[in-house]
Order: sequence, then C-alpha cells, then structure tokens
Amino acid sequence: MPIDVVNPAAHKKTADTFHFSAAARANGLLILSGQIGANPDGSPISPEDEFRNAWQGIGAVLAEAGKGFEHILEYTSYHVNMHDHLGAFMKVRDEFLSEPWPAWTAIGCTDLAIPGARVEIKVVAG
Repeated sequence: MPIDVVNPAAHKKTADTFHFSAAARANGLLILSGQIGANPDGSPISPEDEFRNAWQGIGAVLAEAGKGFEHILEYTSYHVNMHDHLGAFMKVRDEFLSEPWPAWTAIGCTDLAIPGARVEIKVVAG
C-alpha cells in the first residue's frame, strides 16, 4: 500500500525536527497528526484562541491535501483539565465543523507536547 505524506510549508521545520508528517494518505483516508494551537514560545494565549489556532492548523493541512473540514470523518481531542474548557472547545469547534457531525472522542490527559497547551486534535478525513 503506497503512502503519500502531506506537509504544508509551515510544518516543514516541525517535520524535520521531530521526524513525522502533518498527515499521511493511503487507501482513500487522510490521517492527520495531532495539532496543538498553543504559542510555541509559551507566551499566554486564551483557551478560545488556542482552540481556534489548532482548528486553523487542521484546515491548513486539509487544504494542502485538497480537502476541507467537510471531509472529516472522525477526530480525537486530547485535553489537559478537560472539564475547565470543554464548553469553550465545543463553541470554537462549531466555527469549523457542522452537520453531519463527524465521530468524536474526547480524552483527558495530564500533558501535551508543548508545555501549557490545553488541547491537541487528531483527525481522520476521507
């Protein structure tokens, strides 16, 4: 099974440093690596802006692959202190997704790759 990788220019440094692609495509599925919306330098950001940045990052990877948010089949969100901001996350999510709603799993966790990040979102698109 041939695998096609998707790496927008903005992701190149991260891909080279950490040895992973923003997305991989095979057999009609596009699987995106997790997107974090926190400021990489650790500077403060509101939860809503962080969630919006993460969804915008997903949009950039989807666009690079010739897809849009309407192609999302499933997503998993990983949350630090999930119950503190799940409502805000869902409100921002609804700026990007609409019916028919994709499948969703929300998982609480203690840490993410960037210290201070609140959410990471992993997507599967068709």
